[in-house]
Amino acid sequence: MKGKLKIVVPVVLLIVLGGAYKFVLAKPAPTEKPKVEGEVYVLPKDFLVNLSDGKFAKLGVGLVFDEGFKAAPAGGGEAAAAPPEGYGELTQEPVVRDIITDVVTDESAGDLTSRKGREEIKTKILKRLKAQTDVKVHEVLLTDVAVQ
Repeated sequence: MKGKLKIVVPVVLLIVLGGAYKFVLAKPAPTEKPKVEGEVYVLPKDFLVNLSDGKFAKLGVGLVFDEGFKAAPAGGGEAAAAPPEGYGELTQEPVVRDIITDVVTDESAGDLTSRKGREEIKTKILKRLKAQTDVKVHEVLLTDVAVQ
């Protein structure tokens, strides 16, 4: 009996110490940072705009909101008015759409079809959104682009 006890006690002690280390002393595994932070909101209605060089473009636009900002404000006791057909829940969407239309109509087909041109357009849109709206956005996405 004492022989078995000499083996069992150290094994149990190792298991208990190992569990204590795992749950109390060991650092938790680092959590992976998300690649896209914040809510992604795609404007539901496409844009169809005339370009500065006589061509036209159809494009879809998305916005990446800052962490914690939501497209629709938290609902209160009153029923919220439904947005116009083709518009989403973003309360300042008409202003956002106006800014995007204004920026894109000043551009050429070449600007929209080149990577560098699209990045410059997105930067211009982002600057105007931050300056002229209360929408907390940190990135503009051009989800679909067609130029004719």
